[in-house]
Amino acid sequence: MMPQTPITLIKPAPVAVYVCLAVFLVSGCMTPPPKAPENVCGIFDEKRSWYRAAQRARDRWKTPVGITMSFIYQESGFRANARPEREWLLGVIPWKRKSSAKGYAQAIDATWKQYVKDAGDWFPDRTNFEDAVDFVGWYNQLSHRQLGIPFSAPRKLYLAYHEGQGGFARRSYKNKQWLKDVATKVSKRSGVYRAQLNECEAKFNRRWFRRLFS
Repeated sequence: MMPQTPITLIKPAPVAVYVCLAVFLVSGCMTPPPKAPENVCGIFDEKRSWYRAAQRARDRWKTPVGITMSFIYQESGFRANARPEREWLLGVIPWKRKSSAKGYAQAIDATWKQYVKDAGDWFPDRTNFEDAVDFVGWYNQLSHRQLGIPFSAPRKLYLAYHEGQGGFARRSYKNKQWLKDVATKVSKRSGVYRAQLNECEAKFNRRWFRRLFS
């Protein structure tokens, strides 16, 4: 008599269930965005490691903290897993994304690969804030060197960030009024962040100094 195949009483879960579970577990590990993104002092109060990361990026690449933070606010709203929307096939089927941009800084694959080659740390990740803020600083340093854009000109830096150094040199933004409006908004926010930071940065530096010798 042939042995009978054991009867399973539990129906295997469909693949979609495992996919959803994996997405849930990964998203659960992501750092949530700050509660008060309009106030850079509130951001750094809530996320102390972000202030140190922004400081290190400033010291390494010379981009002011207010500028790097305003870029990230605009690009992702401080969401680690931000991605461009998907296109829709026939209006109902989710299709490919509009670009490969990903993470806090919305760095695309090719530019991120160049950053990793030129300046990245071990295993940098676009969903890691420290790596993302360093990327923004690195890119602005490139724009400064290649295009002569001063670090006191966040509007021009953002146009170069969005269009690429080559696009900025060709003035590809000239007929994109929506982009110029966004760049102006980024510039204004960087000024607000700078003014806020002037009021609270000493507090963060004192905390760092006390921890250093505690």
